[in-house]
Amino acid sequence: MEKKRTEARPKSAPSRDRGRETRRRLIEATARLSEERSGAEVSVAEIAKAAGAFPNQVTYYFGSKDSLLVHAAFLGLLHDARRIERIGRQAADPVAFRRNIARAVLAMPSLPSVAQALAAGVSRPELAPVVDRHLQLLFRQSERFMGRLLGSRGWRTRRPLNVETRTFWSTALGAVLLVRAGANGTATDLDLAGTLTVHDAPEHGRSSLPHS
Repeated sequence: MEKKRTEARPKSAPSRDRGRETRRRLIEATARLSEERSGAEVSVAEIAKAAGAFPNQVTYYFGSKDSLLVHAAFLGLLHDARRIERIGRQAADPVAFRRNIARAVLAMPSLPSVAQALAAGVSRPELAPVVDRHLQLLFRQSERFMGRLLGSRGWRTRRPLNVETRTFWSTALGAVLLVRAGANGTATDLDLAGTLTVHDAPEHGRSSLPHS
C-alpha cells in the first residue's frame, strides 16, 4: 500500500505543473492578443490557438472567457506598471517625476483591456473578487516602488503612500472608463500629474515621511 502511494505522487506533480503552464500560456496569449487588438474582441478559438491549448481549457481553468480576459488584462497592466517604474526612476526631480509618470500611464497599451475588465467586474458580480485581487496587487506593487524611490531620493508625499497610489490609479483607470463609455475629451484634459503629491522637502517644517 505504501509503495502505491509513493508511485502515485510523481504522477500528480507533473499534472499540476502542466496545469499551471497551460494557465500561464492562456493568460499570456490573451494579454498579447488583446494588446495587439487594442482591446477589441478576441475569440476563444484564437486564444487557444495562440496558447497551444484547446478551447475547452479556457472554461476548465478559468470558468469563463471573461474571467480569462480579466486575468490577462491585469497581467498586461502589471507589466506596463513595471515599465512605468523605470521611467519614474529616471526623473531628476519631483516635478519631472509627476509629469513623466502621468504621461506614461495614460499611454499604456494595457489600459483599454483593463477598462473592459473593470466593466466586467461591475456587470458580472462573480468576477468582482478577481478584479479586486488584481487591483490590490497593483496598489501594493506601486506602494512598494514609491516607498523605495522616496527613501532613496529624500522625497516626500503629502499623504500616506497607500492613499497616494490608490488615488493616482483610481483617477487613471476612471479616466479610461469615461472614454470607453463615450465621454468626449483627450488625455490632455486630465491633470493626472496633479493627483501626485511627491515633493522634495517637507512643508512648513512638518515631517511628511512616506508611510509603508
